[in-house]
Amino acid sequence: MRKILYTLVVAVVLISGTSAPLHAQASKATGIKVPVTYYKLPNGLKVVLSPERSAPLVTVAVYYNIGFRIEPRNRTGFAHLFEHLMFQGSKNLGKLEFIKLVESNGGVLNGSTRFDFTNYFAVVPAHKTETLLWAEADRMRGLDITQENLVNQQGVVANEVKVNVLNQPYGAFPWIDLPMAAFTNWYNAHNFYGDLKDLEAATLEDAKAFATKYYQPQNAVLVVTGDIEEAEVKRWVDKYFSGIPSQPAEALPDINEPRQEQEKTVSRTDKLAKKPAVGFGYQMPKRGTPEYYAMGLIDQILLQGEDSLLYQELVKNKNYTSGLNGGINGYLGNMFNYNGPMLFSVDLIHDEKATPAQILASADQVIEVMQSKPVDQRLIDRAIVKLRSGLYDTMTQFGGFGRADLLASFALFDDKPDNINMIEENFRKVTPALIQKTAKEYLRKTNRTVVVLNIEKPAATTTATGGAK
Repeated sequence: MRKILYTLVVAVVLISGTSAPLHAQASKATGIKVPVTYYKLPNGLKVVLSPERSAPLVTVAVYYNIGFRIEPRNRTGFAHLFEHLMFQGSKNLGKLEFIKLVESNGGVLNGSTRFDFTNYFAVVPAHKTETLLWAEADRMRGLDITQENLVNQQGVVANEVKVNVLNQPYGAFPWIDLPMAAFTNWYNAHNFYGDLKDLEAATLEDAKAFATKYYQPQNAVLVVTGDIEEAEVKRWVDKYFSGIPSQPAEALPDINEPRQEQEKTVSRTDKLAKKPAVGFGYQMPKRGTPEYYAMGLIDQILLQGEDSLLYQELVKNKNYTSGLNGGINGYLGNMFNYNGPMLFSVDLIHDEKATPAQILASADQVIEVMQSKPVDQRLIDRAIVKLRSGLYDTMTQFGGFGRADLLASFALFDDKPDNINMIEENFRKVTPALIQKTAKEYLRKTNRTVVVLNIEKPAATTTATGGAK
């Protein structure tokens, strides 16, 4: 789950409605343009099609609007546990046969649990598109949820927690530590990888209720992108998915956060770490606002790449560390594929000679310059070039999964995949004055949470003198 950086892509044409789609004209916005068809089945399933014929491959992705943010109380880690159950068999595909089906046909697949969705995707040769659509529909329609499968996957996930977090240096730092410290709403602040006692307490009834509530067509989006013929894929989607019954929509909990008014600092000791570390995060503006896009450019200016201001100060000038990590949703995605409170974060493993106070003071000096006066337009232009480079670079990665991820996120959260086409235009609207205003409000110290990770010092030893004076 850690440090998976998702793709930044853009797309165009929106088609809406529950039956025959209506093609909208492409936006005049500048940037990458990807043809997109968007419509809904009568059962509520959102469908996004995006032809891309540079290679004879197709990506099929299903995103469910349930992430670890809104999993049940006293069942931390349950969303991730259920992700594992999705590979344990369905009505017509036995245990692990979904995986075998994809891999035996030359494909690759994966799934993941994020803040606001759980996704499943596979990349296969184009002529196997129908087979993959049938398989995805089969497990959406009738997942095989048994006590045996539940107990088996409880053990698998518990082992993941032990290997990836409890017995790993820097295991929870800062991707779990920071949200738990920064947020006050339980839904944003709990241990989403899962406490072992909660994982062990999950019952078969919990799993079946979870499936009924969230793993339904009206709570999902299906994306098919790659070397496809749209009319053909539409027939297959209708054939395999339209008969899956929908369920009453589940009411979503309140996930809002109050404005942070005081800096928070927490610390812990990592017995396995060899060097200390510090991470700090700032609560983000609401997704989609002008300030949100300004923070996207601030991220590029301050943190991303060796030309970034924090890298130059903390790495090059002060030699506190060899590198910086973080960003907006920097550990589990990108700034587009989440739908709730989020942090812009920075973290580094540093030399013992440097203290967290020194590191934060140096970072503050850089940030204060941005707060005191508008940044040079050339910095903004450079940040946009870096963003564009990322957009183009990731368009072809992993058989089109990056494109599928963004299309799914905008469809799932906004019901408007055409918003993707506005990414670059929205960044170009950001002015030096808006960056200054955003930095003043969102990079203030009272909006910051700091996590200090200490190392365990070896016990002091004494030299035996044999009693001699």
